[in-house]
Amino acid sequence: MRTEDIEYHADGARLVGYLAVDDSKPGKRPGVLIAPEGGGLVDLTKSIARRLAEAGYAAFAMDYYGDGKPLTDMNEVMPRIGAFMAQPSTIRARAAEALAVLARQPECDAGKLAAIGYCFGGTTVLELARSGADLKAVVGFHSGLGTTRPQDAKDIKAKVLTCIGYQDPIIPADQRLAFEKEMAQGGVDWRMNVYGGAGHSFTNPGVGALGRPGFEYHAETDRRSWAAMIDLFDEALGPPAS
Repeated sequence: MRTEDIEYHADGARLVGYLAVDDSKPGKRPGVLIAPEGGGLVDLTKSIARRLAEAGYAAFAMDYYGDGKPLTDMNEVMPRIGAFMAQPSTIRARAAEALAVLARQPECDAGKLAAIGYCFGGTTVLELARSGADLKAVVGFHSGLGTTRPQDAKDIKAKVLTCIGYQDPIIPADQRLAFEKEMAQGGVDWRMNVYGGAGHSFTNPGVGALGRPGFEYHAETDRRSWAAMIDLFDEALGPPAS
């Protein structure tokens, strides 16, 4: 396993992402961009990159805030996320440059790119898809589904999967319904998995420490949603490196 911090620049910011590639697997392989939860590039996100690399993908985890440093104070995180969501061109630009970094890696097949994201990261990769990015697949885990530019769904090229907990307190049923309408009107090849018993951040084993109602790790949904992602990758990207 080879990992590397890579500096890049977007929207006037110096960003540092995290690349993971399994050099024991020969040749080019599909590339997966990873957008982390709202706090930014933490160890959990890096472990997801390594897991994808072990599965035969080139994986690159993006940075939101600069220098590859996450934010721990939610009083700082939430206004930053709010600004990104109010004017999605900024987060689209940062995600697009991260995707370009991934595509330039010699191990990556630039014609087979996907993007996945967690919580605000899911929102991020959906915005990247709405920008018309050359993606084959996009997956959001407990991802915010709202956007200020639903009309841009017509520009989505990727197959889209969202994995949502039925008991998620910040992604209510009306947001799911609005997203379904947006995808249908945009002519997108999309699917949504809604998991009973799961709330928000169901993929994050440490989320319970926040003490927020409805935010809880759910092992079965974590496993099932990962399997659903791999199934989509097999369909949209073909087999990974082996």
